[in-house]
Amino acid sequence: MTIGERVSWYRRRRGMSQRVLADLVGRTEDWLNKIENNRIQLDRISVIQNLATQLDITLGDLLAEPSLVDSSQASGKHTVPALRETLLSYNHLMPFAQREILATQPIAQLEGRLRAVWDAYQSTRFAYVSASLPTLIADLDIASRNLASLDAERATLLLASAYHAAATVLTKVGEVDLAWVAAQRGFDIVQQVNEPMTWLSLARSIAHVTMSTGRHKEAAVLVGQLASHAGPVTNSASPEYLSIYGTLFLTGAMAAARTDDRSLTNEYLDESAAVAARLGRDANYAWTAFGPTNVEIHRVSTAMELGDVETALRIGPQIDASPLPTERQIRHSVEMARANNARGRKEQALSILLSAEARAPEQVRHLSLCRDLVVQWVRVGKTQPSSTLAELALRMNLL
Repeated sequence: MTIGERVSWYRRRRGMSQRVLADLVGRTEDWLNKIENNRIQLDRISVIQNLATQLDITLGDLLAEPSLVDSSQASGKHTVPALRETLLSYNHLMPFAQREILATQPIAQLEGRLRAVWDAYQSTRFAYVSASLPTLIADLDIASRNLASLDAERATLLLASAYHAAATVLTKVGEVDLAWVAAQRGFDIVQQVNEPMTWLSLARSIAHVTMSTGRHKEAAVLVGQLASHAGPVTNSASPEYLSIYGTLFLTGAMAAARTDDRSLTNEYLDESAAVAARLGRDANYAWTAFGPTNVEIHRVSTAMELGDVETALRIGPQIDASPLPTERQIRHSVEMARANNARGRKEQALSILLSAEARAPEQVRHLSLCRDLVVQWVRVGKTQPSSTLAELALRMNLL
């Protein structure tokens, strides 16, 4: 179903009329009727969240993002289910329950495996990430307990980063409840080690997952609290710390935009831009892809969340995202497809989406914004969908 059809289904399940629901969200009955009949696309998260709140359901119920389950790269084994089993295991709480103690790998080898996971995420190979993390988390947990003191501390920091990676990829494929478990697990671990940069990175992960669960206002407030707690960036701050600190404000800007708080959105964007200016270039320290270009990409994304389509169309085409990892490039392309579609340029939007899919099929096929665009084009069109659109819908399991 489209988001509009899901709104209709949950509204009728609650015995609520269109007039009542429309009044609750501050819209007209005609507007809601058009939403439920797919004549208007719901593409602003803040509006979707408001509908979900009034219907007493979660944001995920209306977005209905699919989970990434199988991967040919995982030798036929499940990916997200295996990661779920790892996250919900009691072994990290009661290590004596582990029946088998495996040999500890050298710390350099573990670092290499974690680096490969983050690189795969930024290359949009989400299935590989989901399939690799369960064993990596288990091995890092063993290393943090068994290695000599200095290497054990390093393994602990790597373990926290692995949980961060788990939270990030699970958010991307719509498993936000599991993402929250992963982020919390990583944050709990990093508080055992006095390392401000990793602490801030995991705290940022908590803010991002909070936003992904639909608690946008709470996420925006949390970002401000974290920035206040971290304090001003010193002159001696490393590029890694600057990058993490800057991306914290990008998370805050998206969360603020989803609450329609234009002032706070601009404040966070300006804070992030100032940090990017200090960094002086686009980079990928601590796998953040942070720099001036990523700030501009977020100006486009927040503009779309705030309903400023013209701003997105004015800024977006001027951005050269090629220096950034594939995941960031594709996310920007999706926003441009969304903006063009909002102005009735369906063919241009479809072309952008097809180009993005050719480069990053997993990201496009599992992103709710892409799926909703395709569903709208297939279901609302007055004629049969073109073969190109129909084939895209089939690849996304929408037909």
